[in-house]
Amino acid sequence: MSDTTILDQDRDAGFGDYFALLKPRVMSLVVFTAFVGLLVAPGAINPFVGLCAILFIAVGGGASGALNMWWDADIDAKMRRTVKRPIPAGKIEPGEALGLGIALTGFSVIMLFLATNWVAGALLAFTIFFYVVIYTMWLKRWTPQNIVIGGAAGAFPPMIGWAAVTGDIALESILMFALTFAWTPPHFWSLALFVKSDYKDADVPMLTVTHGRRVTRNHILVYTFALAAVAIGLGLTSIGGPAYMAVAVVMNLWFIKGAIDIWRRTDADSEADSHLVERKFFKFSLLYLFVHFGMLLVETSLTPFGLGGWS
Repeated sequence: MSDTTILDQDRDAGFGDYFALLKPRVMSLVVFTAFVGLLVAPGAINPFVGLCAILFIAVGGGASGALNMWWDADIDAKMRRTVKRPIPAGKIEPGEALGLGIALTGFSVIMLFLATNWVAGALLAFTIFFYVVIYTMWLKRWTPQNIVIGGAAGAFPPMIGWAAVTGDIALESILMFALTFAWTPPHFWSLALFVKSDYKDADVPMLTVTHGRRVTRNHILVYTFALAAVAIGLGLTSIGGPAYMAVAVVMNLWFIKGAIDIWRRTDADSEADSHLVERKFFKFSLLYLFVHFGMLLVETSLTPFGLGGWS
C-alpha cells in the first residue's frame, strides 16, 4: 500500500465524504424525475410545500445510497470504479453509513408524509425498502436479472412527485415509472459490456458475467424496443404533446439504431476499438432520460399559452 493511500485512509472524514455516501449523481436523477412528476401532475401545490417534498425525496434517495454502500462495501472494494468510495477507502466506518442511512430514511419518510400525504410517504418508504432490501441485499448477488427487477427502485421518484400533488396514482405516473424502468436495463448492460471484469472480480452475477456479451447484446436490443414503446405511449397521455412526441420519436430512433449497432458487433469488434460503440450508447443513454423528462416539462410550460398537450 502506498504512503498516499495510507494518508488518505488516516484522514478524518469530511463533509464531502459523507455527501459522497449519498450517491449525489444518482440523487440528481431522483430529484429531476421527481421534480418533473410533481410539476406535470394535475392540480396545485404550494411552492414551499413542493420544494420541501423534493428535498425530502432527495434525502430519501441519499438514505438509499448510504445503506447500499454500507451493505455493498465488500463489493465496492473489489471494483475499480467503486474502490474509492468512502467506506472501502477507509474514510467512513460501515456503522456510520448504516446509522446515517437509517436516520435519513426515517426523517425523509415522516417529513414527506407530514408535508404532503400518506401515499407519497408510503411510496418513498417502499422505494427505499425495495432498493436496499429487494435489490441490494437480495437480487444484486443472486440473479443476472438484478438490474431488470431492481430498476424499479430508481423508477419510483416521478410517481412520488405526482402523488405529492394528487395523493393518488394514475396512468401518467405509471408510464413515467415505466419509462425509467425500461431504460435501466439497456443503460446498465451497455456499461457492463465494457466493465465486465469489474463485476466478475466482485462475484456480481451481471448478465455479461453469467451469460456472456452475446446474450447481453440481445437483451439490450429487446429492452430498447420496449423502451421506445413506453416512451411513445407516454407521449399520448395528458402530459404528452406534439413537442414531446417529435423529440421522443427522434431520440428513440437514434437509441434503437445504437442498440442494433451493438447487437451486430462481436467480442472481437468491441475489443478492437475499446468498446467505442458501447461507450457511445451508454453516454447517450444518460442524455436520453433527461431529455424525455425535460420535454414533459416543456409541454407543461406551454399549456398556459394553449400550446402544450394535445388539446
